[in-house]
Amino acid sequence: MSTRRLTTAQALVAFLARQYTERDGRRQRLIGATWGIFGHGNVAGIGQALVESGRAMPYLQGRNEQAMVHAAVGYARQCGRLSAHAVTTSIGPGATNLVTGAALATVNHLPVLLLPGDTFATRPADPVLQQIEVPYAGDVSVNDCLRPVSRYFDRITRPEALVPAALQAVRTLTDPAQTGAVTLALPQDVQVQAYDWPEEFFAERVWHVRRPAPDPQELDRAVRAVRGARRPLIVAGGGVHHSAAESTLAAFAAATRIPVASTQAGKGSLRHDHPADVGGIGHTGTATADELARTADLVIGIGTRYSDFTTASATLFANPGVRFLNLNITGFDAHKLGALPLVADARSALEALTAALAERNHRVDPAYETEYTDAKERWERRVTAAFTAPDPHARPTQAQVLGLLDGLVTEDDILINAAGSLPGDLHKLWRARSPRQYHVEYGYSCMGYEIPAAIGVQLAAPDRPVWALVGDGTYLMNPTEIVTAVQQELPVKLVVLQNHGYASIGGLSEAVGAERLGTAYRHRAADGTFTGPPLPVDLAANAGSLGMRVLRARSVRDLREALREARAADRPTCVYVETETADTVSGPPPAQAWWDVPVAEAATRPPAVRAREEYDRHVADRRHHL
Repeated sequence: MSTRRLTTAQALVAFLARQYTERDGRRQRLIGATWGIFGHGNVAGIGQALVESGRAMPYLQGRNEQAMVHAAVGYARQCGRLSAHAVTTSIGPGATNLVTGAALATVNHLPVLLLPGDTFATRPADPVLQQIEVPYAGDVSVNDCLRPVSRYFDRITRPEALVPAALQAVRTLTDPAQTGAVTLALPQDVQVQAYDWPEEFFAERVWHVRRPAPDPQELDRAVRAVRGARRPLIVAGGGVHHSAAESTLAAFAAATRIPVASTQAGKGSLRHDHPADVGGIGHTGTATADELARTADLVIGIGTRYSDFTTASATLFANPGVRFLNLNITGFDAHKLGALPLVADARSALEALTAALAERNHRVDPAYETEYTDAKERWERRVTAAFTAPDPHARPTQAQVLGLLDGLVTEDDILINAAGSLPGDLHKLWRARSPRQYHVEYGYSCMGYEIPAAIGVQLAAPDRPVWALVGDGTYLMNPTEIVTAVQQELPVKLVVLQNHGYASIGGLSEAVGAERLGTAYRHRAADGTFTGPPLPVDLAANAGSLGMRVLRARSVRDLREALREARAADRPTCVYVETETADTVSGPPPAQAWWDVPVAEAATRPPAVRAREEYDRHVADRRHHL
């Protein structure tokens, strides 16, 4: 048997460079590049292996371990989960910094390969630098924190153990039902150990990303359920995008005239101007979609996991006779809410449903179609009102910022967001023009995701304008990857909205009786509260100091010009604007459905007492779907 003598790290890098995915006849490289920050736990192993590999494995330099995972996730999402990045770190804090990013990847079913260094397998010195000792278990390290947030985890304690572990890791990364964060923990001594590897380990492998077809009996039950429904509603989730089923969904909706609402992950499944598109659903949804949900007798979930924002904490689907039909590639999600399951790839299932329903030319009652199209027109007028800025010299509201962007972008632009009040405004108001335009990470809603994710998306889509939209709170969480964008010469566009605090949580705090404690960026007043003047923080100067070109906008007119200039820029550019937050200024429509955030049962302060009374009224509407 022919062998090749390499270190464990060298063998892993050589193996990864030869892995490919294939779906629908299109082949591409699985691991497009490796992000890395080096320390004593990986510099002599993976670091040296990357140097040894030359151009076979491109290397990307990051500034924060969590941010590197976010960038990798943005890249994988833009690539339709068919290509991914690896991320390597040292032991200790470098490894634990991966946990948040790993959780985000796994929640969103997006592939990323994590390669943290680990403590010595042979234990020549115990403990080593940055090792946390566990008195009851000698084989535990901080990397075990990654177990619950990984879809696959293994610790490579001998070189030869890499062979089965690497194959299992790639199997998981390429499995559309199982993919997420995959962790191979690499003890620093094992990384540099040499071994005679079989040449077959480095052979080119193409992993077919399958499209499971629906079971005939499940399909028959699904067809009967759709035919028997008078007020069906589709809830399109992220699985529509992962399956590249957008055109198939559009054809299904055109044939049946069933209205389509979307989750945060599913928005853009239909263009905003498709006749059947009724916008976002749930707590951050449109009035049109939420009213349809309240009266629907059949909810057809496609690639959704039904988070509490989607179901309005189990209060939205109010029809006493409502039933669910779930098309999902995972049985776990397909069976939620007591549904009829249709376990299959979203595109395969929709194609089969479309063909079966076409046999009898099935479509909804014209009166139902008229009802939701009229409601959609009324909602669009509310969107236009929120987007409109009548005074060009005034400071814009957050919704007006989105309105100016709406008037500027084309179907090529990509908008990235994850946390704060922006996801709610975007879900309700944004007019998605193409399947990959709307990129809001709301599975984990991680502050600090946007800037590194924009880098990953720009790497995957170098010819498209990529916008990272952040509030000041999110910016302060994780601005360091601006340096990476500058280093890579990536023309990402960063829009920083300054409102002096956590606007979203501030509103929530007020609603639940917590009186906005700790949600404003202000000096401490004499009474101990943070109600003094705004902090003199200059985020625009900060972005500039990290290498970005900065455009300051002080009015609607300034902002319109700054956004236009940023879109045309060929280097990383930041648009900074202070937004209007006064209650007298017209903003987006309020929440159209409830969200369950428990309120104190016992309190003496009037705001909490009133909030609890309101909470008890909503809780009475919760139900189980069985």
